[in-house]
Amino acid sequence: METTDLLLTFNAGSSTVKIGIFAIDGAEARRIGKGVIDFRAEPLALRLTKGRQTVERPLKAEVTDDLHGVIDETFALLADDFDMTATRAAGHRVVHGGDRFTRAIALDAAAIDAVDALTPLAPLHQPQALRFIRALRHLKPHLAQTASFDTAFHATQDDLVRRFAIPRALHDEGIKRYGFHGLSYKFIAGELRRQAPRAAKVVVAHLGSGASLCALDDGVSRDCSMGFSTLDGTPMATRPGWLDPGVILHLAGQKKQSLEEIEDLLYHRCGLLGVSGISADTRELVKDGRPEARQAIDLFTLRIAGEIGRMAATLSGLDAIVFTAGIGEHQPEIREGVAKRLSWLGLAIDEKANAANDFTISTRESRIAAHVIATDEEQIIADEALTVLRGADPDQQLAGISR
Repeated sequence: METTDLLLTFNAGSSTVKIGIFAIDGAEARRIGKGVIDFRAEPLALRLTKGRQTVERPLKAEVTDDLHGVIDETFALLADDFDMTATRAAGHRVVHGGDRFTRAIALDAAAIDAVDALTPLAPLHQPQALRFIRALRHLKPHLAQTASFDTAFHATQDDLVRRFAIPRALHDEGIKRYGFHGLSYKFIAGELRRQAPRAAKVVVAHLGSGASLCALDDGVSRDCSMGFSTLDGTPMATRPGWLDPGVILHLAGQKKQSLEEIEDLLYHRCGLLGVSGISADTRELVKDGRPEARQAIDLFTLRIAGEIGRMAATLSGLDAIVFTAGIGEHQPEIREGVAKRLSWLGLAIDEKANAANDFTISTRESRIAAHVIATDEEQIIADEALTVLRGADPDQQLAGISR
């Protein structure tokens, strides 16, 4: 059993939570385990990986709004493999930081309230993170907690890029483009510096159930396909991506749909699921022979390719494309579909390398490199937690971590 100081990370999605277990090794956070709880699964279980071994351990606690029972039991199950009494801090992924939070922060009562105030900007994700933050604050009141924001990485974007063509007063109130998946892009930027240092102008495609693209210039965010909310950009599993605002006016005015009905439609019934009428899962749609499934995949790859072209213009050039996240890392068919639409840029894919999910999947003759890189948002959360807590006030200092 591990006896070193531990740091936990919580990456809460709309229906799952990924838990990272990290050993504090000097100034670094070293992953020693990970867990996943899927709240849609029956029966509920903690899927725990330590080393090369993965086991499923049943969770008997009732899932309540405050999650107290689930978290208590999760800590008890983790204690079979890790010394949970050595847990010194917990870091959380928070989707929206607005204009206020442009870096990771320590979480006290005032900070939690400020994060909660941003919930209307991310109604699908923000409440989930707050459930875990508040549950840990109640169950483990002396445990230091930090928040890492998906929007923070994009604070480097020019004001021009972040603007909508709306009255300046609305922009000043915070109605602007923020960008998301920043923790993923921060990790990929670091990997590019290590593995492909010559690639300066890069578009990263984070393709999962939520999907976005980011334009990187020497590792710095210059543009993101998601804007004010996580609904924007390319089509996603159940979200539409870019949508003419007139559609919303039509739904509300002509079809008399309520705000709640429209919100449910946009977050849960559009995207790949809406277009296909079959599934939100690209793996199922690729295998399905029906034309509706094919059309959903074609629309997905068309919009991704279009965003890459737009971002190449933002960057005034393009050295490389990176595919990451669940779809980007594991589905060669999607990568191939995107690449074929970008042949005009001189992109050519090596079929064998693509099928094998190799790091480089472009041919030697390709004018643009294409890479597959596994992202690790939890590592960034852990790294940022250590950075925050080393610089925190003495009464918030993480035991054993020097300034």
